[in-house]
Amino acid sequence: MSEFFYYQTVPIEFGVGKLQSLPDIIRERGYHKGLLITTKSIVANGIAERVVAESGGLITDFTYGIQPNPTVQNTDDCIEVLRSGKYDFAVALGGGSVLDCAKVTTALAPTTATTQRFFDGEFVLTEPGLPLIAVPTTAGTASEITRVSVLSDPVSGRKRPFNSPFLYPVYALIDPLLTMSCNKKVTASSGIDVLAHSLEALYSKLHQPFTDLFAKHAASLVFRYLQTAYDEPDNVEARTKMAEASVAAGMAFNITQTAAAHACSYPLTEMLDIPHGEACAFTLPNFWVLNAQDEVEGARLQEISRELGFRDAAHLAERVEELKQHLELRMSLQEIGVETDEQLQKIVEASFAPNIHNNPVTLTKESLSAFYKSI
Repeated sequence: MSEFFYYQTVPIEFGVGKLQSLPDIIRERGYHKGLLITTKSIVANGIAERVVAESGGLITDFTYGIQPNPTVQNTDDCIEVLRSGKYDFAVALGGGSVLDCAKVTTALAPTTATTQRFFDGEFVLTEPGLPLIAVPTTAGTASEITRVSVLSDPVSGRKRPFNSPFLYPVYALIDPLLTMSCNKKVTASSGIDVLAHSLEALYSKLHQPFTDLFAKHAASLVFRYLQTAYDEPDNVEARTKMAEASVAAGMAFNITQTAAAHACSYPLTEMLDIPHGEACAFTLPNFWVLNAQDEVEGARLQEISRELGFRDAAHLAERVEELKQHLELRMSLQEIGVETDEQLQKIVEASFAPNIHNNPVTLTKESLSAFYKSI
């Protein structure tokens, strides 16, 4: 008989036009003075000022400057603003980078710790930080409902995922209209990240019946709607369904955690500047086929491939490759900039993040090197 534990702590409010509900959500929770954490582009297009203006004085200011793949310094800068302003809550408005940075920012703000100490494992979260309302502007990371945050340290060249119950936002407000401003490159990378989350949740060692339900639902939506969202950026239905897929995938991988494709993505992003979703997608179809050959999980993954409308795991992987090609994502070692065996070995060595051990097929440096060369 199956044994499992499923837990989702973040209230989710989802729907077209839901951003207008933000002031009511703040008032209902009894907050008084908030900081909006966002990006330069959201400030430039006027959304940040509109959110502040329409908050009825509940959000008093905003800060921005968070870069893709947020850094230790980005986070420390946000913490300084949050601490100095005596805020009692924050709102994160942006993509996964903003949400990840804001989650660590609000967790550390009430403490005396620096982000570097947290990054290096010298400081451990033991209690909730300031409340964070998460409002995503991309359909990709599902950071608004997970206990995971990923930060980079440019000094050491490391990128690390963090997993803590104290990184959960207190509320997720998801308005698909906010994703309409995403350009094609962001739509492609964030959308394929949803597929990576869902397929990795399905082959994760920690999968269970309810995560399988969410992951299969997410994958089916991506296969049906991502190409349309990419080709027709103003298609509200496609944008809404991709936002739904992102949330569903988050409901899965928040429990299962990610696995080998995500572990391998970190050096591709850090060393080669490949966007996160594209970096995950680079190995994703090959890992699906590899794991479908596992003695324990193989038959199950073949059956899931059929449930999703494919002949078998190899056929599903072919569809992922076709989708990547349509989205103009890089598909070979040469295209991503790997030119020498020495360079590849550095990538292989840096791929052994903890989540690589969540893969059903055990990987060694030798087998991973051969795996990369087969792409």
